[in-house]
Amino acid sequence: MPLLKSRKLRLTDRDLDFLVTAAAPEVADRSRLKEIIREDEDFRNSFITDEQVFKRIMDDEEILLKISPALLFEILLRKAVSDLSEAAYTVEKEGGMKIPVFDAEDVVDLLHDEALLAYLAGMLSSFTRVESYTISFRTREGVLKKIRFNDLDIHTLMGFADAVNDEYRLGFYKRIADICLFILGIFPNYAEKNYRYPFSGQLRPALGGRLRFSPEDYEIAGRKFYKLAATHHAAQEMDLSEVFWTLYGNFQMAKKPLNFISEHYLQYMKHNLF
Repeated sequence: MPLLKSRKLRLTDRDLDFLVTAAAPEVADRSRLKEIIREDEDFRNSFITDEQVFKRIMDDEEILLKISPALLFEILLRKAVSDLSEAAYTVEKEGGMKIPVFDAEDVVDLLHDEALLAYLAGMLSSFTRVESYTISFRTREGVLKKIRFNDLDIHTLMGFADAVNDEYRLGFYKRIADICLFILGIFPNYAEKNYRYPFSGQLRPALGGRLRFSPEDYEIAGRKFYKLAATHHAAQEMDLSEVFWTLYGNFQMAKKPLNFISEHYLQYMKHNLF
């Protein structure tokens, strides 16, 4: 469960080749141009927000074979900033109804925080590959028990967050909070459908002895664990506290650019990406 430290996501050579080919195919000295993109943040961002770059990723079903997931999601987040800047409102769904909320300007202001935007791009990219783990421990003399889980298994992660030594907790706090934001942002219908039957409205039974999370449970847990992450000493050392505090205080709003991306750009792609 790696922690994002940089305020600016590093572009790979493959990312740079893609950006130059998409936005400036006529340039002769590609090596020098790639150097400038690496060194100049404003110049870098002008390439990432280029409309031709966005069109290329939307037209390519195998885009993750050509660029890093982090670049893909940074492009989409910056495109969301651009599109929401021209929108009067965002849309919230409640009881099958779509409700306009006039907060698009606030969402755009939130994403003007470069550290937060980089964090969200890195967070989304982490879900393109789910890691599995096996942990063995002794229950009594001569008896070993194995626990198998993956880093989308929020219940097991919450159990480990309580059990591990404090020095290891930040990674668990971060991942649990990220899962909550990811589910409510990219797959907002999943939490409700997994919690209750869509037609009858009846609650689904517990799964494997574990209570199912409602959308409200995900939000409560997300805010709780971003707060725990923000106050952990390692977050301060890694310059992540401010981002975690922002997500704790603006969890509802932080979902909205992810909802926008999910509905407008990834509607037919997300099940292949994640």
